[in-house]
Amino acid sequence: MRYDYTRLLVADFPACFRFYRDALGLVPILGSETDAYAEFDTGVTRIAIFDRAEMSAAVGTSALPSQVEAQDAVCIVFGVDDVDAAGRRLEAAGVSIAVGATDRAAWEVRTLHVRDPDGRLVELNAPLG
Repeated sequence: MRYDYTRLLVADFPACFRFYRDALGLVPILGSETDAYAEFDTGVTRIAIFDRAEMSAAVGTSALPSQVEAQDAVCIVFGVDDVDAAGRRLEAAGVSIAVGATDRAAWEVRTLHVRDPDGRLVELNAPLG
């Protein structure tokens, strides 16, 4: 068994596609903004996005609420060379920064947090020192 990719189930597929392609700069290797499924190359593994309603129909949960209010249940983490530069690039792309660049000594990384259009937490980090 091997870990192939993470599939994010999204409500606003076009906006999420643009976020991962345009704001984060990931290269789509399957699908487009007008599809219901796409995969992006991250250099290590893949991230896929899939229309939440289609997945719900596939697994028989369409009658259940689409979201439950709670703390974040997932955080997607990307390693970058320069957290501050990545933050400036994201801001220039119109992405709101949830938590600005912060040294997290206990984690041994510098982090920056944003949210994708569906509200999913995304962390960019680089080793301290």
